Parts: sequence; structure tokens; C-alpha cells
Amino acid sequence: MSDVLQQLAQVLEDRKQSDPDSSYVAKLYAKGLDGILKKIGEEATETVMAAKDGEADKIVYETADLWFHTLVLLAHQGLGPADVLQELQRRFGLSGLEEKAQRGQS
Repeated sequence: MSDVLQQLAQVLEDRKQSDPDSSYVAKLYAKGLDGILKKIGEEATETVMAAKDGEADKIVYETADLWFHTLVLLAHQGLGPADVLQELQRRFGLSGLEEKAQRGQS
């Protein structure tokens, strides 16, 4: 599965050089951080609404949109899925309470 994330990350990186008139992702990059964050907010809301409706296919579809736009944010900030996966790996084996306590100490 992480191959899909890596492939998508590469496409998103490549789109940084694309013309905003020919690429949706390039258009998002051209809108800057605020435009990307607005889109993530919209997708998060749609994901919540899909979950409330309880239809599995809608939940998956909207979650895919949310993940996609979050990956755009990561690429815009010079980060990628590997950075998030590394953080999740760091947390693996910790209880949520332990992880939260560690955040408070840093």
C-alpha cells in the first residue's frame, strides 16, 4: 500500500512544475497554503458528513479525497507520506495516553 502513497507523492512533486491551467494540483499549489488548507477543511467536513450517513462507499470516497489533499499539503510544505509513516511508526506500541504525555514534555 505504501507504494501507492510513494507514487502519488512523486506525481504531486512533479505537478509543482506544471501549469496551473493544465493541472488541478498545480492550481492548488498556485493558491498557496491558505487555498490548500481551505480545501482540506472542505474535504474533512465532507468526510464527517459521509460518516454520519453511514454509507461505506461514501466514507471511503471522501476519506480518499481528504488523504489526497493532505498529501498535497505535505508536498507543498516539503514533506511526504514517509514523514507521516515514520511518526506513526514511532507511536506504534505506545498507548494514546503515553504518546500524549510525551508531547506535553517536549
